[in-house]
Amino acid sequence: NHLTMNIWCISAAYMLCFSLLIFYCEQRFAAVIMRIREPKTTALIFASGKMVCTGAKSEQQSKLAARKYARIIQKLGFPAKFKDFKIQNIVASCDVKFPIRLEGLAYSHGAFSSYEPELFPGLIYRMRQPKIVLLIFVSGKIVLTGAKVREETYTAFENIYPVLTEFRKVQQ
Repeated sequence: NHLTMNIWCISAAYMLCFSLLIFYCEQRFAAVIMRIREPKTTALIFASGKMVCTGAKSEQQSKLAARKYARIIQKLGFPAKFKDFKIQNIVASCDVKFPIRLEGLAYSHGAFSSYEPELFPGLIYRMRQPKIVLLIFVSGKIVLTGAKVREETYTAFENIYPVLTEFRKVQQ
């Protein structure tokens, strides 16, 4: 899960001086990187005060982690406030347990898919409703990304599963 929230203006270099949880290299990336163990997440904290939290396994864990990061920043002496919490992206993965003919799928669903195996081993399928991007691999493993709510991942999978069974690779 990815989320964003505002925690107001923070001097990244100044924060670095106060905590071993924080990593910062302004030349490489314009955000402070902070990690906590429970829930196991990573936060990217930008000078604008925006924070992106990744790695949580649920919406509840995302919110808990964001609150913990805000609290850590407060304890460092910064006037952080937990506000404007919003889930931006939910990522899910699954395995349909059968191989898929990606070339056939790409040909039949060209309006929705992109498959260039010399660049990336998976087929990129851009579903319109719900607006989800699926990475489909020949092994039958699927990654769904772009959902704002968990139910969108379920709906996307229910929509794509009949298509995948149609392009099931028959074992010789």
